[in-house]
Amino acid sequence: MKTSVVIIGGGPAGLLLARLLQLNDIDCVVIERRSREYVLSRIRAGVLEQGLVDLLHEAEVDSRLQAVGEVHRRFDIAFHDDVCRIDMDKLTDGKSVTVYGQTEVTRDLYDALDAAGTRIFHDAEGVELHELDTDAPYITFEANEKKHRISAQFIAGCDGFHGPSRQAMPVTVRHDYELVYPFGWLGILTETPPVAEELIYAGHESGFALCSLRSRALSRYYVQCPIDDDVADWSDDRFWDVLKSRLPTDVAESLITGPTIEKSIAPLRSFVSEPMSWHRLFLAGDAAHIVPPTGAKGLNLAASDVYYLSHALIRFFNQNDDTGLINYSATALARVWKAERFSWWMTQLLHFFPNQNKFEQRLRAAEFDYLKSSRAAQTALAENYAGLAY
Repeated sequence: MKTSVVIIGGGPAGLLLARLLQLNDIDCVVIERRSREYVLSRIRAGVLEQGLVDLLHEAEVDSRLQAVGEVHRRFDIAFHDDVCRIDMDKLTDGKSVTVYGQTEVTRDLYDALDAAGTRIFHDAEGVELHELDTDAPYITFEANEKKHRISAQFIAGCDGFHGPSRQAMPVTVRHDYELVYPFGWLGILTETPPVAEELIYAGHESGFALCSLRSRALSRYYVQCPIDDDVADWSDDRFWDVLKSRLPTDVAESLITGPTIEKSIAPLRSFVSEPMSWHRLFLAGDAAHIVPPTGAKGLNLAASDVYYLSHALIRFFNQNDDTGLINYSATALARVWKAERFSWWMTQLLHFFPNQNKFEQRLRAAEFDYLKSSRAAQTALAENYAGLAY
């Protein structure tokens, strides 16, 4: 089989890239190691920057998002009963974010690609990349009890942190940077009304907490926990008690609790792999970088990668101009590192670190006090949270 671009990874990054290429008459094939049912069952974040919302509009898959997405123009950061309101609308001349589940983004992309007849292979095993430093790269894999080989002009690795694409780069040209955090996030999904209309990020000496939502009847809550905790040890009652203890008093008192319908612990790490391209291979999303979820940048960073890569490929195929492809890695990484810095900063501000001394604890308190008292500091936070320009 031959195609112009083979995309490894059928998550939102790979599907969005496929959709943008398909709309510009560029043939592509998507390879995904999991089943479609598995992909659509994954619960992920859903805070979308305006850049991603605009990109979904460009991809013509934003009708449901526009109908049911929750536009948020502000959010709160709290330490005990001390609350700092970050008004993105006022601080950034009208910027906002939209709450719309990543699963729903993926579903919308699947529907559009299916309608267009885009080829998507699921349950692909043993994916290998070949001849990347030649003009005729190809991949091999097994699916539906058959062996497949797909030749392409370019390969886009959108296959996540554990996928084969980044590993196909020679270690002599790849440089990895990583910071692993000594805690995780225990997240739950519950069919209860959200405790507030806007997101609440809470710092506490016993750990971080976040009040989020998916809709007016579906809430998403998180608490910091030891990375080696077992989800089975977290009963619903224990979760609600810990969450309430870390929230401002008035918020905790108004919290509506109920049975959880999903519960999981996610590790936190910061990771960047450079470069993001090598000959005919281009990385996007978690294949190239990971951010802690504190700043809600994971999906949004993947989207900015797709923006740069899709426009570079469109320019190459439609205008025979490879400038965008040559500059892709440097352009994407400039934005990646800024998002890494912001996510690291928010994580440092809001989490309790084991073995943190009293001096460091006082620095966190001073940082929050400065944030409350400085419009410049609030503006910097609002600009980064709403999303830097592509």
